[in-house]
Amino acid sequence: MIKKIIGGMFIVFEGGEGSGKTTQAKMLGEWLTAREHDVLLTKQPGGDESVCKQIRSLVLDPQYFGKIFPRTEFLLFMADKAQHLDSVVRPALAEGKIVISDRYIASTFAYQAVARTSCTREEFDYVSRYAVQGLQPHLTIWLDVDPALGMQRNRGVPSQQLRFEKETLEFHQRVREGYEEYLTKHTDPTRVLRVDANQSVEQNHTAIVAGIKHLLSST
Repeated sequence: MIKKIIGGMFIVFEGGEGSGKTTQAKMLGEWLTAREHDVLLTKQPGGDESVCKQIRSLVLDPQYFGKIFPRTEFLLFMADKAQHLDSVVRPALAEGKIVISDRYIASTFAYQAVARTSCTREEFDYVSRYAVQGLQPHLTIWLDVDPALGMQRNRGVPSQQLRFEKETLEFHQRVREGYEEYLTKHTDPTRVLRVDANQSVEQNHTAIVAGIKHLLSST
């Protein structure tokens, strides 16, 4: 049984490129809002309109491909988390809102600690503990997609031509391995909903709604 830790509820979407996180987060937000829940939809990096927005422009801008050192990138993502939680997430939870975030801590582990090898597991644990100050999602929705399919979905979409979409298939396969490690070995299994994101948008939404209904009924 998942119980509320703070005033509201924190739901996170995780998954590789082309998994449909942004689409599914929006659809879930609309579904919850239609049922009179107070919802805040946000994202990482870039979850506020000031500091986080500037960090996002640095870490995702294609002009910096190959120029930002891995250790710098890792610390920028962690700085974004600290700022985002204090400026957006925690205040919304204190107001009793359901906060839905497109990405959180598992993404940083998968991309930086595993795929990029920017840090050791011990360094990741130390910095992430300081950045998030113990705030864990009530539910992580893991959209698990075949990296080749995900890259195919994003190919030719101008809005997706960011730095991480320019990485190789092998890089994105390592990202998937990172998600597998973090969400199966370092996360409470009762707080993870794994969805086969190789399916259609509608099938994924149906699976997610079923998981959310269980979550809401148990709180």
